[in-house]
Amino acid sequence: MKWIKRIGAAVLLSGALLALATWISPWPGVLLIRAVFDHGADQASAALAPRVPGGLIVQASIAYDPADKDALLDIYKPASVPAGRPTIVWFHGGGFVSGRRGDVANYLKILAGRGFAVVNVDYTIAPEATYPTPVRQASRALAFLAANARRLGLGAGRFVLAGDSAGAQIAAQTAAVTTNPGYAKAVGVAPDIAADRLAGALLFCGVYDISRMGQGGGILGWFVGAAKWAYSGRRDARDAAGFATMSVAPNVTAQFPPAFITAGNADPLQSQSVALAAALRKRGVPVAELFFPADHRPPLGHEYQFDLGSDAGRDALEKAVAWAKALGQGR
Repeated sequence: MKWIKRIGAAVLLSGALLALATWISPWPGVLLIRAVFDHGADQASAALAPRVPGGLIVQASIAYDPADKDALLDIYKPASVPAGRPTIVWFHGGGFVSGRRGDVANYLKILAGRGFAVVNVDYTIAPEATYPTPVRQASRALAFLAANARRLGLGAGRFVLAGDSAGAQIAAQTAAVTTNPGYAKAVGVAPDIAADRLAGALLFCGVYDISRMGQGGGILGWFVGAAKWAYSGRRDARDAAGFATMSVAPNVTAQFPPAFITAGNADPLQSQSVALAAALRKRGVPVAELFFPADHRPPLGHEYQFDLGSDAGRDALEKAVAWAKALGQGR
């Protein structure tokens, strides 16, 4: 029986050490989140692979900032893109602490196959870098794309900022920073392109008000706490100077570009998308939204749009494509 007691003691000790490590550093939580998210991303990507169209032109691993090892992007486009159609610039999700551009490559290739040049942008995840590093990187990526639009075959160099989950927040915040000088100053990110280069914002399942995140406790509260710690650089994100400026919804203006916003009915972040849509409409910004009744079946969870085997996923793609095509030459 002694070996049973020893195993029990070892388990208790391991649990205590894990709890202590989680209290001291965000890394244990981040590594767990990455393992779970990476597995889910791999499954979603594999399910989309048969739907990727052939004949796309792919320009891979382009450095948009040679001084930054993480500043890479890929471009997917058909042989011909209709004149005047904006380029879609996408930022991947992952809770700010996980993910890479390869996770969304298949979905973006499918989007490109519908007649768009699509740019898939990588950025530095936390805690390797803290807020607002990804917003600065997004701004530099836009500056690079604008300066090299003709060489890269991106037409007139007008952009739809797009993303999923954390990437939707980065896209929305970059749009807000680009169109609101006071907000840009508060965030500490100087816009690198003129506001009129933004044609729209295509936002899937994002978070837009950090003050409302993680209040319910439970596993979601734990996840939000770990992500906030990693991204802010402080165990209590409220102690991180300027972190509150991460909230986009209170800082949008009438100059924010037209937006398409969606989230599933079973997504814990749906209320964030609804609130952002309302804030934009209040300021006179054109908003196309795709939300679902609370009793929609099957329930649509976070990142529902990547499931193109579902009616809802296909509907989201069709409506987003129609919205982006309608943007045309201007607002």
